[in-house]
Amino acid sequence: MERRAQNIDYRSELVRKAIHLTSLSIPVVYYFVTRNFALTVLIPLTVAFIVVDVARYYHRPVGDLFYNFFGFLLRRHERDTKTKRLNGATYVLISATLCVLIFPKHFVILGFSILIISDSVAALVGRRFGRHRFFEKSLEGSAAFFASALLVVALTPKHFDLPVEFLFGAVAALVATVAEAASVNIDDNLTIPVSVAVTLWILYAVFLPQFDVFQFKGAL
Repeated sequence: MERRAQNIDYRSELVRKAIHLTSLSIPVVYYFVTRNFALTVLIPLTVAFIVVDVARYYHRPVGDLFYNFFGFLLRRHERDTKTKRLNGATYVLISATLCVLIFPKHFVILGFSILIISDSVAALVGRRFGRHRFFEKSLEGSAAFFASALLVVALTPKHFDLPVEFLFGAVAALVATVAEAASVNIDDNLTIPVSVAVTLWILYAVFLPQFDVFQFKGAL
C-alpha cells in the first residue's frame, strides 16, 4: 500500500495502521468461537459497512458525517467519486467473511494475522525507509512484510503440530509477500489472506494427502 499511502501524511498513516491493528481481534476471537458464531457477527457487520461506504457517495448527509470523522484517514482512491471504491476497513470485513465461509479455520487465522500485522509493518517501513522498487511497493517494505510474516507463522497455531507445517506457513508467507507487492487493481485486504489460504490448501492437499482439509473447515 506504499504508493497509495503517499496520499496521506505519515502521522495519518500511523493512525490508520493503529486502527488496522484492531482488526487483529478477528483472528484472535475466531480462534475461540465457532465458524457459525463468527459468521453471525461478521455478515451483518460487513453488510452495514458496505451500506454506509456506498451511501457516502450518494447521500450527502451520510458523506458529510463520514468524512468529518474519517476523511483524514482516506487515501485518494478511497475518496474518488468516479470510481467509488470501498475503503480498506470495508474490504477487511468482506475478506474476513469470505475467508471464514470458504477456508479451514487455521488457514483464516494465519492469513488474517499476516494481513493485519505484516501489511501494517510493510506500509510503515516502506514509507520511512523504502528506496528500491519491488513491483508496486518497495523492497524494504516487502522484506519487512516477509520477516514479520515468518514471525506470525511461528506464533500462530498449527492444526497438526507437525514441523512441516511451519514450512507450509513460510511458503504461504512468501506468496503473500508477492501478492501484497503486486496488488494494484485488487485490494490487498483481499489478496493477502486469500493467497495465504489457497497456498496452504494446495500444500496440505499435495504433501499431507492423508489429512482431508475439507474435514476441519471451521474447526481447530
